[in-house]
Amino acid sequence: MQVASTTQSDHAAVARAVTMPPPLAAHHFELADARTGRITCYADGPAGSTERPLLLIHSVNAAATAYEMKPLFEHYRQHRPVYALDLPGFGLSDRADRIYTPRIMTDAILLAANEIRRRHGDVAVDVIALSLGCEFAARAGTEAPNLFRTLALLSPTGFDRRAEAAANNGGGDKNATRAMPWLRKIFTVPLWKHRFFTLLTSRASIRFFLRKTFGRKDIDEGLLEYDYITTHQPGAENAPYSFVSGYMFSVHALKLYQALAMPVWMVHGVRGDFVDYNGKHAVEGLPNWTIQVMQTGAMPHFEQLDKVVAGYDDFLTRAAGA
Repeated sequence: MQVASTTQSDHAAVARAVTMPPPLAAHHFELADARTGRITCYADGPAGSTERPLLLIHSVNAAATAYEMKPLFEHYRQHRPVYALDLPGFGLSDRADRIYTPRIMTDAILLAANEIRRRHGDVAVDVIALSLGCEFAARAGTEAPNLFRTLALLSPTGFDRRAEAAANNGGGDKNATRAMPWLRKIFTVPLWKHRFFTLLTSRASIRFFLRKTFGRKDIDEGLLEYDYITTHQPGAENAPYSFVSGYMFSVHALKLYQALAMPVWMVHGVRGDFVDYNGKHAVEGLPNWTIQVMQTGAMPHFEQLDKVVAGYDDFLTRAAGA
């Protein structure tokens, strides 16, 4: 593993930083290895704090960055060491032209979590992940269970009817994805590769998709503006094309969730396009799982931060007692 300060960034990262502010106003550092490429992490917290570190993991979509976790980062930076990362292909991390998979994303989370643990006396970290980031966090949690004390899942993917059907079928390759190579091939034709993504990420388009996510007309305007900025950077289309082509969705995500050994807190809303949790009964009865439903869309921490924080802190208290 290589750890570099922001002053040692490569030329591409420096060029991006000129036109793109970081998603979080905090100290940031870089990690890199051959599997993930270079990833950017953000850190803050009270000086000398002995509290357990918290790692925040954003979702994946056309405009994903650590900004998606900003409300939680801003809250917890006052109370404990808090970290967030830009997953590979997003934000200030490497946006190389390659196929992005759960393996790459999981390796990035493990890379960041191991570095955080090293910085904090080898203690296990708490993790909060959002949407598709939950699948990557769950995979990391099954592969390195001692690395994470708890795992919180905000609006996790992998509980829909397709995931439930895959779980009921049994067997299968645990690394299988829903990849559609033919679709990615169409998106990445050089003649229209960048042009199509530009149309997909106009302000009007971003607002349309955010309204579907929030399940209402009122959205977070700061998130919209940052989404526009990040989607108009060099290489911005590379990871999203893997996303829309199915390469990042695990066929057996539900089995990953069932295999988690640490305490798990799951929250989901009831509005918008992302409310299919038909398969959650597979984990509802597990003793290490707590499930909470909120009257929000898929970004509960933007809509009801106080309730999310109260629920999460209560979960941590109970997990520590257990």
